[in-house]
Amino acid sequence: MVVLRRIRALPRHGIVAIVNSTMLGLLSKMTTVHIRIAELTDFETIAPLFDAYRKFYEQPADLSLATRFIHDRLEKNQSVIILASNDDRQVLGFCQLYPTFCSIEAAPIYALYDLFVIPEARRSGAGKALLQAAERHAAQNGMARLDLTTAKTNVSAQSLYESLGWIQDDVYYAYSKRVEA
Repeated sequence: MVVLRRIRALPRHGIVAIVNSTMLGLLSKMTTVHIRIAELTDFETIAPLFDAYRKFYEQPADLSLATRFIHDRLEKNQSVIILASNDDRQVLGFCQLYPTFCSIEAAPIYALYDLFVIPEARRSGAGKALLQAAERHAAQNGMARLDLTTAKTNVSAQSLYESLGWIQDDVYYAYSKRVEA
């Protein structure tokens, strides 16, 4: 049984915490999922999760690459990383937002490019809390919308997105092309 308690604001970042009782192991019977914006000093904590995220999408493990990449994004303020942690401050997951623009709307938007929750914390409410925090952060920073893509096979994530009001794009196709140096 899932038990959600009243959402409360965290004073430091003005973001939410959610209480959930579905976890075993990492989360106690009643725990809080804490949400905060990552700082540069968090890069070594985020890197193993980012490496696991890349492995989920069938990339080879490369902690050194993950560490450099996350450090550079935070140091250069090229992305916003939102962290979810438990009461013991163990990081359970993250999402990464890249600022960009929509020419059609002539407005700034965020590309929610990465969302990852460690396997032991899935279905704990951490992913939902991260998505809700991303939406609040986007609204607070004047973004017109959030965009994301996910694997067609990632049905559980799609279900979560749709439960939070995300709409699958049925108008546009996404293309990509590798650039050779």
